[in-house]
Amino acid sequence: MIPHTAAFSRVGRTARVLGDRGGDGRGGRRCRAGGTGGRRLAAGGRARPDRGPTAAGAPAQPGRRGRDPAADGAARLPDGRGGRRAGPARRRTRLPGHPDRRAGGRRRGGRGGAGGRRPGRVRAAARAGGLRPGGRAGRGAPGPPGRGAGVSGAVAGPDGLLRCPWGVSTEDYLPYHDTEWGRPVHGEDPLFERICLEAFQSGLSWITILRRREGFRDAFAGFSIERVAAFDEQDAARLLADGRIIRNRAKIAAAIANAKAAQRLDGGLDELVWRFAADPDRPAPATLADVPAVTAESTALAKELKKHGFSFVGPTTAYALMQACGLVDDHLVDCHVRQSTS
Repeated sequence: MIPHTAAFSRVGRTARVLGDRGGDGRGGRRCRAGGTGGRRLAAGGRARPDRGPTAAGAPAQPGRRGRDPAADGAARLPDGRGGRRAGPARRRTRLPGHPDRRAGGRRRGGRGGAGGRRPGRVRAAARAGGLRPGGRAGRGAPGPPGRGAGVSGAVAGPDGLLRCPWGVSTEDYLPYHDTEWGRPVHGEDPLFERICLEAFQSGLSWITILRRREGFRDAFAGFSIERVAAFDEQDAARLLADGRIIRNRAKIAAAIANAKAAQRLDGGLDELVWRFAADPDRPAPATLADVPAVTAESTALAKELKKHGFSFVGPTTAYALMQACGLVDDHLVDCHVRQSTS
């Protein structure tokens, strides 16, 4: 057998594979490289139908551009016949900082990339009730139930009482919906806890945080502003190794920095946050589509918090804080909680 001698090119370019020409002098075969990078074909491929046998002693046929392959230094086959120079396949290198773009290649729109589909766990969270009103993942109130696609009005719970649809999507949400969400929260440490938890929730569904809340409380010393503000590098390392919480370095650092910022406030955190309470007489939302993700009050609250050194408190996170702490009542008009509190 003659060893493989192939001229290999990139996707979309023609590769000529030189094989065993045999006794009849037939030439090699041409092919298209299929798939990323293509594959080298074995030597001895079938001859093209438009090429006939070459007479004994006839000169070699010219190359693709009319040149004699031997004249431009083409590699020679073991039988002395000329052929195109065989070289290694051109490797594609990944550009630093651009995981979905390759050198000389087109943009790859895989999952999670620009123009691609959302990652599977995001879609799973949406099905499990992790979407926020308006279809925004990780924004606003805890999202609609996983059952009953299209349901956005009040839904009857297991006890027959009407609730916001997200409140009956999981067992963990039901007591939180009935006894905590939308109820007024006051006090320095309780408000600091809500700010921290909303910051850790950024980019995730609220149920992920709710199910880890006790672990958060234990890891962050009950969210005592004084104690968290005294955390050092060892405490930060301890938190990064604690599997009961969301181990995000930036969010952990933000929680410690926010505790120090809360200590520096003249009037206290309670006074600052409640200064931006929404108008209590505004119309009650009838469906989840009526619940906003950002308001003028939440934008102003986020700006004020950042002014005093807080981080991870954008307008959307600030509005989720307002909803959870009762600065705004976004229970649906038919929800039994709204009717009982009003």
